[in-house]
Amino acid sequence: MTNSLSGRFLILTVIFVMLAEVFIFVPSVARFREDYLLARLERAQIASLALEADDMISRDLESELLRNAEVYNVVLRRNEIRQLALSSPIPAPISATYDMRNPSSMTLISDAIRTMLTTEERIIRVIGNPVRGGGLLIEITMDEMPLRRALLAYGANILLLSAIISIITAILLFIAVQFFLVRPIKGVVTHMQAYAKAPEDARQIITPSAGVTELRDAEEALQMMQTQLTGALKQKERLAQLGGAVAKVSHDLRNILTSAQLFTDRIESSDDPLVKRMAPKLVNSITRAVNLCETTLAFGRMDEPGPALTRVNLLEIVSDVVDSERLAAGEYPLSFSEDVPASMTLRADGEQLYRVIFNLVRNARQAIMATGKSGEICLRATEDDHVWSISISDTGPGLPKKAQEHLFQPFQGGVRKGGSGLGLVIAADLVRGHGGRLDLQSTDASGTTFLIQLPKADRALASEQE
Repeated sequence: MTNSLSGRFLILTVIFVMLAEVFIFVPSVARFREDYLLARLERAQIASLALEADDMISRDLESELLRNAEVYNVVLRRNEIRQLALSSPIPAPISATYDMRNPSSMTLISDAIRTMLTTEERIIRVIGNPVRGGGLLIEITMDEMPLRRALLAYGANILLLSAIISIITAILLFIAVQFFLVRPIKGVVTHMQAYAKAPEDARQIITPSAGVTELRDAEEALQMMQTQLTGALKQKERLAQLGGAVAKVSHDLRNILTSAQLFTDRIESSDDPLVKRMAPKLVNSITRAVNLCETTLAFGRMDEPGPALTRVNLLEIVSDVVDSERLAAGEYPLSFSEDVPASMTLRADGEQLYRVIFNLVRNARQAIMATGKSGEICLRATEDDHVWSISISDTGPGLPKKAQEHLFQPFQGGVRKGGSGLGLVIAADLVRGHGGRLDLQSTDASGTTFLIQLPKADRALASEQE
């Protein structure tokens, strides 16, 4: 009960109403005490009028007038000289004097609280102004205990009334909260639970119906999220099915193309001039098709092993990549530069790191050779207390804007004609497997730079795309 929204509203309502009643209670009892004492002064003034009518009244009549006024003594000053008085024996000394002529609010409150907390029998003197201009001053002596009992009874009635108001208010608020908040929230929770069981079922998407603006906004946001998630799940399911089919087709097609590649090797030895002219183009086309199939199969494999982290010498890996790409470039005017400390060792999977660097360098070589101009590829490595950094820069034409927008998306970020766009995706996945990140640092007409960062600590680096 106390952990529910409505239960806490119920408890808080009672507490807040009671606090509000406390602020009402204190001034109320102070006002009640003031009215009580003023009433005693007024009754004492009326009793003293009998003395003005007949200066000689009997002792019995005087006692009866004082009993009716509930006081012991009355002094009524009519002017500076003349004053009237009724008196009777006082059972105890006067303990306190209260002036009711112009008391402040704080004085009234403090006096009322002191009266309620006092438990001993006390005789008090009260001074006030006579009503209706009946004199200059009136003074009475009275027992304080009846005043205390009246204050306590009045306070008890206020507290009882406050409790009743608190309970009624809390119940009404409880019902209102149940109707306007709890029921709609439970409805949203029920929709979420039903949607979680079958997120691909569009019938489980919530339909906003709340009357409260904030709840309706939440329902509309949930509806939008569920709609997008359902669409994404359907798309991923179709992509998964398509991926399975593509993997099968690519596997069979690769075998067929490999056989065709063997035949083209024989064709190249033909003496027919037309065959000699067409054979290289055929070989290149088949080679590209085989590479596309192999890349697609590599991306589609879900059993890519995690990195086997060991201490590897970065310069050895970079040198192997550069030697391989120099052979691939042949006589093309392309230079390579290596700025890697000979003693730099990284904690990485050597084979996977080779694949990442090889992929980036090969892309750079192909981009430069596609321009038909000379160029340079530079590999540079640095380190600090937290990160190993490897940058691969080239003097190629830069990446097209479309390629930059979809750079790390499969089948969309390809730059070369006939490319699959999977090379950078696979490279980025391998780097993320090391807890690092692969970023495009810069690209323009003067060249492109990619940056690999691998953490020295166990904590993974945050991606710039996040």
